[in-house]
Amino acid sequence: MIRRATLADAPLLAELGSSTFIEAFGHLYAREDLETFLAQAHSEAKYRALLSSPDVAIWIASDERGAPLGYGIAGACGLPVKDLEPRAGEIKRLYVRAAAQGLRIGSRIMDVMLDWLASAGREPLYVGVWSQNPGAQRLYGRYGFEKVSEYDFPVGKQIDREFIFRRRA
Repeated sequence: MIRRATLADAPLLAELGSSTFIEAFGHLYAREDLETFLAQAHSEAKYRALLSSPDVAIWIASDERGAPLGYGIAGACGLPVKDLEPRAGEIKRLYVRAAAQGLRIGSRIMDVMLDWLASAGREPLYVGVWSQNPGAQRLYGRYGFEKVSEYDFPVGKQIDREFIFRRRA
């Protein structure tokens, strides 16, 4: 089941966001850097702010018992894109718990986000993806996204190289 998140989901999203980031990337960072990043990017307050924005939507995927398996965030593009188009949209986050990988949950969330962005008149679409994540790069490639630039993404004091992918209408 995939449903649109509400303000009441902020605590759930803080836990889900933190745990899925740690599962995917936690081993890459010093403890202090990881804790700093999680406090900034995955706090309940951060998710309340996102959920309160009219330019952002969040979806949660759950199993038949209601246990959260993954989530996605889409909205107006906030990536550092040169000459950013005024109606540009962004896939901001797409994470699935490690135990649920391979069940096409990420693809189903992606489809919902793309439909929502299209209905909001957002085009073109962008996504930022870690330069060392070929699996995510392949996923976005299957959806017609192509690499257009790069930028630095801080996780605490560590700076990662991110690729920006774009999908034209």
